[in-house]
Amino acid sequence: MKNLLFEFDVDKIHKTVTVEREFDAPVEKVWAAWTDSSILDQWWAPKPYRAETKSQNFRVGGTWMYAMVSPENEYHWCRADYTAIVPQKKVDWLDAFCDEKGNINDNFPRSGWKIQFSENDNTTHVHIVINHEKLEDLEKIMEMGFREGFTMGLENLDKYLAK
Repeated sequence: MKNLLFEFDVDKIHKTVTVEREFDAPVEKVWAAWTDSSILDQWWAPKPYRAETKSQNFRVGGTWMYAMVSPENEYHWCRADYTAIVPQKKVDWLDAFCDEKGNINDNFPRSGWKIQFSENDNTTHVHIVINHEKLEDLEKIMEMGFREGFTMGLENLDKYLAK
């Protein structure tokens, strides 16, 4: 078994979270897992939650709208507005909490995600930078358990890719 990289860094000065993660799979498979809603639904949510996509239009200017669904069947709606796409190289989006119609909830901060993909010897390296407008936005997301939840989601992705 390969010793795969996983680093999670919170930079309060620059208001960013940087995640470096390797996956034991070719870039085509990892790219699909990050960009195809039918696959995202299989790994994105930390257990015991599940992700459920309402719609996805994977293009610059398009949106992925999904819910994090609790074990009690409570829907917590989110959206990702795609701002840049270079197939198998990068995808950027602006995320937000929203209602079931996609109306943004201004009580929660938005953040900009920049995700880059590269492959070396059948291992895919994913470099993620999540930018926040204000330090308090970053702190609020971290207090909500982002580190733990996102780590669990990435572990779900490992299991999906191992199939």
